[in-house]
Amino acid sequence: MSDVNPTLTAVPGLWVGHWSDLAAGTGCTVVLCPAGAVAGVDVRGGAPGTRETALLAPTCVVERVHAVLLAGGSAFGLAAADGVARWLEERGFGFDTGLARVPIVSAAVLFDLPLGRADVRPDAAAGYAACQAASSAPVAQGNVGAATGASAGKWLGFAHATKTGLGSSAIWLPNGLIVAALAVVNALGNVIDPLTGRPIAGARDPERAGFASPLERWGYAPPASMALSALQHTTLAVVATNATLSKAMAQRVAMMAHDGLARTINPVHTLLDGDVVFALSAGEVEADVSVVGTLAAEALAQAVLRAVWGAEDAYGLPCAATLQQRWRGQD
Repeated sequence: MSDVNPTLTAVPGLWVGHWSDLAAGTGCTVVLCPAGAVAGVDVRGGAPGTRETALLAPTCVVERVHAVLLAGGSAFGLAAADGVARWLEERGFGFDTGLARVPIVSAAVLFDLPLGRADVRPDAAAGYAACQAASSAPVAQGNVGAATGASAGKWLGFAHATKTGLGSSAIWLPNGLIVAALAVVNALGNVIDPLTGRPIAGARDPERAGFASPLERWGYAPPASMALSALQHTTLAVVATNATLSKAMAQRVAMMAHDGLARTINPVHTLLDGDVVFALSAGEVEADVSVVGTLAAEALAQAVLRAVWGAEDAYGLPCAATLQQRWRGQD
């Protein structure tokens, strides 16, 4: 089945587009669902930057979103959602208020200002450009879009971090159910291979060839570098399915999908991270919500690993593949 799409756009009705500024080390990624998708969200990081997430609560009136935007640039990057809304409005998509169609664009941002240029951030034009680039083709991964300036393992400071990126994966079941994920990994913690328990990206040990362990280093007090880099970390994700879900079920899937982050990032959901998972339902396949949530966690874990292995060296930071090759050469 070589023609099977292994990324988020395997879910019919979803388009993904990127805008990247390689010189500045920032960008944004949009997940378009112009016809609308039932959405839920679960925010577990202690330092989130978001737009239109409260509206996704099951008790709120709007049932569907028309796009989810993930962006660099910290809080400045939320401005890119304005461009997404304009792109949708121009094409007649949005919540019908009786007076105008108002596109519902949920968004979350990460902190990438230390890499590249801190004075360049995604804006409305960037969000619009990401929409223009969006398609149902397999999602481009690596140092792209919202992950252009992403890195991991910053608990020892940026000098010891590893360059990471954006990853996506999809799980197909014989009954037609599809559950997929997209992850932008900009974590405080190390990225862990769930099969071996070993770090594959993160804080590089300044004293030996390998990754430093928070458990070994912290003792009873975190390093001063954590305080200096407060609020500079976040893993953002979108999970999606062609299963029919209510808003409450979509929220449950988002909650369960966070397990995928817990399997692959350590530590995760800290006070200094802004971790957010969105869940989208865009289909008519009947499925048990617990099955969908379980598959979403697995798909998200795979997406995180692809975000690491798909990244390339940039902005003075080595990627996981480079480090593996370098350290093998030292054995």
